[in-house]
Amino acid sequence: MKNRFLIIAGPCVLEDLELTLYIAKELKELLTKYDFEFVFKASFDKANRTSIFSYRGPGLEKGLAWLYEVKTQIGVPVTTDVHETWQVKPVAEVVDVIQIPAFLCRQTDLLVEAAKTGKVVNIKKGQFVSPWDMKYAVEKAKQFTSQEVWTTERGYTFGYRNLVVDFRGIPIMQRFSDKVIFDATHSVQLPGGGEGKSGGEREFIPYLVRASVAVGVDGIFMEVHPEPEKALCDGANSLPLRWLDPLLYQIKDLREVLEKHGLSSRNSTKSEEN
Repeated sequence: MKNRFLIIAGPCVLEDLELTLYIAKELKELLTKYDFEFVFKASFDKANRTSIFSYRGPGLEKGLAWLYEVKTQIGVPVTTDVHETWQVKPVAEVVDVIQIPAFLCRQTDLLVEAAKTGKVVNIKKGQFVSPWDMKYAVEKAKQFTSQEVWTTERGYTFGYRNLVVDFRGIPIMQRFSDKVIFDATHSVQLPGGGEGKSGGEREFIPYLVRASVAVGVDGIFMEVHPEPEKALCDGANSLPLRWLDPLLYQIKDLREVLEKHGLSSRNSTKSEEN
């Protein structure tokens, strides 16, 4: 992957092909405008929904076909998550980055199988795992690949139905991760807070994005939807598409200030180690 600031964005779950292509096209235009690296994200199956009655996605075969259309028609790299080892091989034939879900970040067989594909692996930090302990998840993947292994911060469980972000985790995980991404939308999620589904507080997304950029994160993960109120999954914590342009402008401005003064957590981490 290139060394520009990375944005991973897209709907939580694939809903239909037309909507998927529309979101991908809009995102590509915006991210090209700001010269950010872009990877389109959407899940073919959300296997960890709160309720058995919740929409999970179109499934592996149809979902990968839709992601392939995004990759070829829109011309952008794509990523999706895998939940079981048998899914890894077919997913690797389409995607550029394999995502390991937060709840499965310690599953050795899944990490190893993903790493063996030769694809970039992005491991989402579990809500129950400290940033220090993510080192061991990264090591599991690194034993089987020469490709980059990323970690994604998405908050830590803080009491019932609430998450808190400890921004110390970004420079800590940068010590052993090729990239550290901040998941700004799942970090405002209220797990199980919607009576059979997760709630969320999307109004806080821009604040957390700005904070993570100021700390020196390598990229941002955001679930984006043109009409979050109608989204079939995680609408309460999804970023409305209309909010994205001004937020990207703020990210670019903040990064220019950091670069001007030589301030980034990677620089700080290196100086501390030296």
